[in-house]
Amino acid sequence: MLKSEDIEFTYREYSKVPLTEEELTSLLVKLDRPACSLLRKRDKAYKELGLTGTESDAVLVPLIARYPTLLERPIGVVGDRAEVGRPPANLLKLMEV
Repeated sequence: MLKSEDIEFTYREYSKVPLTEEELTSLLVKLDRPACSLLRKRDKAYKELGLTGTESDAVLVPLIARYPTLLERPIGVVGDRAEVGRPPANLLKLMEV
């Protein structure tokens, strides 16, 4: 979608270069959301870890750093703002001033 809108972006392969705990904490601030709202509840790690979706950021951030597939994606970041790309049109909000 971003390509069709002629919007330049950098893609980060989360499975090869996972976000660090510091990056995740910063991302949560930009999203203005708790980590529990970004969990993929159908992910294998979610079930294996026995998560409930009520865990604190202090518990979830290290787990997401270790098991990056837990994180909902895509997530777009522009400066100090971020949006979850579900639906994908949410990413276009980042281009609005």
